[in-house]
Amino acid sequence: MRTPLTASAVLAFGGRSFSIFTTDGEQLFDSGSDFGRITAEAAPEYFNSNHRGNSFDTRSDDKGPEPEDVVLGQVEGRTYAFIGLERVGGVMVYDVTDPHDMTFTRYLDNRDFSAAPDTREAGDLGAEGLIFIDGEDSPVPGVPALVMANEVSGTTTLFRVDRG
Repeated sequence: MRTPLTASAVLAFGGRSFSIFTTDGEQLFDSGSDFGRITAEAAPEYFNSNHRGNSFDTRSDDKGPEPEDVVLGQVEGRTYAFIGLERVGGVMVYDVTDPHDMTFTRYLDNRDFSAAPDTREAGDLGAEGLIFIDGEDSPVPGVPALVMANEVSGTTTLFRVDRG
């Protein structure tokens, strides 16, 4: 039996950004057009490319870079949100320590658009899942890490996470 939706139900819709809300539903932050702007600056000739081809603007009529997953992690007393982008690829990093003053930190992407998408040289394609590993549990003691699983390339990447 399905539970009917109520006014207090948690709902999630696809989008082109990420938002942070209070427990009362007040929106504190929305990344707006950051993902599109930042990926366009990083690789303008491949703006809104999908993960199965190296073409220009094949995703604008869909979900753009398609944020797929988000994990939080603490590094040197700061809290970061890591948001995986399924289509164009990569991870957006935001410092979310102060919910009233979020800041974009970095865009991580090791995709090589010059390589054919079905080759190893293309790098990571189709970020599907993220895991943050605290420094105490990391393969490199004391150094936090971010694991990114990619469904299209079938790769898993381990990023070392340093503050700054």
